[in-house]
Amino acid sequence: MSKKKNKHTNVGIRWFFLVTLGLFISLVARLGYIQLSGTVEGRNLKAYADENYNTSQKIPAKRGSIYDSNGVPLAEEVTAYTVSAVLDPKASKNSKVKRHVVDKEKTARELSSILDISESDLLEKLSKRKYQVELGPGGRNISQSKKEQIEKLKLPGIVFTPSQQRYYPNGVFASHTLGFTTIDDNGELIGEMGLEKALNKDLTEKDGKRSFLRDRKGNILPYEKEKIVAPHNGDDIYLTLDTKIQSLLEDVMTSVDKKYQPEKIMAIVSDPKTGKILAMSNRPSFNPNTHDITNYTNDPISYAFEAGSTMKIFTLGAAMNEGVYNGDEHFQSGRYKVPGGGTVHDVNRNGWGSISFDEGIQRSSNVGISILLNEKLGPDRFLQYYKNFGFTQKTNINLPGEADGRLVFKYPLEKTTTAFGQGSTVTGIQIIQAASAIANNGKMMKPYIIDKIVDHDSKKVITDYKSQVVGNPITEETSKRERALLETVVTAPHGTGHNYAIQGYSVAGKTGTAQVVNDNGKYIKGHGQNLFSFIGMAPADDPKLVVYVAVLRPKLQATELGSDGVSEIFRTVTKGALEYMKVEPIQNANVNQLVDKESVEIPNLEGLSIDEAKSLAASEGLKPVLLGNGEKVTGQSISPKTQVVRGTKIYLKTDGKNLMPSIIGWSKTDVNRLGQLFDLKIHSKGSGFVTSQSIKANAEIRNNDYLTIEFHKPQDNVTDSNKDIKVDIQE
Repeated sequence: MSKKKNKHTNVGIRWFFLVTLGLFISLVARLGYIQLSGTVEGRNLKAYADENYNTSQKIPAKRGSIYDSNGVPLAEEVTAYTVSAVLDPKASKNSKVKRHVVDKEKTARELSSILDISESDLLEKLSKRKYQVELGPGGRNISQSKKEQIEKLKLPGIVFTPSQQRYYPNGVFASHTLGFTTIDDNGELIGEMGLEKALNKDLTEKDGKRSFLRDRKGNILPYEKEKIVAPHNGDDIYLTLDTKIQSLLEDVMTSVDKKYQPEKIMAIVSDPKTGKILAMSNRPSFNPNTHDITNYTNDPISYAFEAGSTMKIFTLGAAMNEGVYNGDEHFQSGRYKVPGGGTVHDVNRNGWGSISFDEGIQRSSNVGISILLNEKLGPDRFLQYYKNFGFTQKTNINLPGEADGRLVFKYPLEKTTTAFGQGSTVTGIQIIQAASAIANNGKMMKPYIIDKIVDHDSKKVITDYKSQVVGNPITEETSKRERALLETVVTAPHGTGHNYAIQGYSVAGKTGTAQVVNDNGKYIKGHGQNLFSFIGMAPADDPKLVVYVAVLRPKLQATELGSDGVSEIFRTVTKGALEYMKVEPIQNANVNQLVDKESVEIPNLEGLSIDEAKSLAASEGLKPVLLGNGEKVTGQSISPKTQVVRGTKIYLKTDGKNLMPSIIGWSKTDVNRLGQLFDLKIHSKGSGFVTSQSIKANAEIRNNDYLTIEFHKPQDNVTDSNKDIKVDIQE
């Protein structure tokens, strides 16, 4: 019995041992498998542990900022907020404080003015049957100050969601240069235009991370060391732009844009001694905070155009540098037959007779430049200078999207017209670079707008841009001689640049009126249908600034000139910038003394186109007033070769419908001139100045009409004839 029992006991022990051994082997095998594979039932143990016991937090970094030359922020990342309203009363359940909107009418009324959303729109949103709603575009990306303003109202149910936003403090301010950002699918800021796009890699930040262990309840384990990957903020970009000068430019461009509504405006202000761009902008522009964009082109560097007579300064520089320019030598103005075919005309097709080459520059004579090219300089030598001035290649300014223009130089006429800015195209930044040689004693400076790129965290300069001489197209002697002549364009009695004279400062420069090609390849005709421009340097003897301004196809009244908007921008910016730079003005200088006020001789305007006649009259210091809507001038109120005082009005009759001006306040002399122009039969009463007229202003006026007028003396409170009389005529 005991033996049998022992036998069964031994068998049981063996089976127990075998089962235990099997289980142990299975357990070891299972543990080995888990150890090697790291998975249990398809679940990764490491990932499971990380998910339940390891945790991390993002350490946010910021996109790099863009600054002006003085460290003033132009683009930066800021915290913005989206305003929402909690509408469900359940949000306030078990809470002593109301967490939902209680009084919808009051909430809509008080938020309306702050968020610039109508009260009715807000009330509509607050009346929806939802747990929570956003309050619309006006409630997105609001500033910290607006958030605080709303919080002071203590409106129940109003909540704020923070987010990062790119902010441009100055709004419309070098917008095409700076560009703008959008938010990509990952919620990150990404550059979409301008420097924001071109330098996106430099500006982009890299977020950091903080990692640590926690227990099952989520508590951080105190004995575990945190692992931190430091964030890296985006690099900061410093520009050569100066906020004070840029603001001057933006303000006056906005004013001119509003007044004349041109197709385009572009302007560049540079330091000719370094190549630094101090200000640059164009219209149409946009606010990068709102992305209200209609024009995606940075026109000063990306728009190639026929520049017109501003290009004459480079032909002049070439002729002076080659020793073939004699300013006292005379030529016959008016028209010139180009060797090899074609005829070139001056704005005064009748010509000014035999004039000196210096006077030709002052009058902006196409004929004078054509003779310099073909008979003095030669097209081949001119072409080499054209290349030396940098017009056949990009400047490589550190901005995206630069154009390089187009050289049209195959036939004799094309070579000739290129010399005075027609046919071949250039960009504004090429003109600025080339003009720096004239302003900087022969040394041509490469323009640049990025000053340096700096690591935000270490403050180490990563890339430092330096001034660079890119050519010496003319000598120092030539540059000084040319500036002296270009100064007379502004000061001489027959110079075309009188509008550009600046109180207290000397200006050397050149005007330009270029024809514009339409879609069918033909030049557009009509009053104001040109590109009006000016390249100027100040002070003339030692320029601290070179300024280029161009206005394309402004909407002009009959009494307005294309140069009016250009000169307003140039004078305002140049004078303001020189004063800001503490450039000493000329002692006791007066604009009226700078521009010679001698009497001028009336030119023959009959037979000229409207544009030619107005340009010519203005260049002579007269004030042309167009009376009709025709294409050619058929009569003028003052006979040719008559000597008059500078600033005298001259009325132009056309081959179209002519309109009667308002002659209230006119003197008898002015009335008689108008009468002679139309052979009017005038009946007058009294003496002094006109107080009434029988042919109403803007009525059609015909030859041999009857005109009855009354005169009264100045003491009768009649407008003084010495003041500018507004002529109520539309072209």
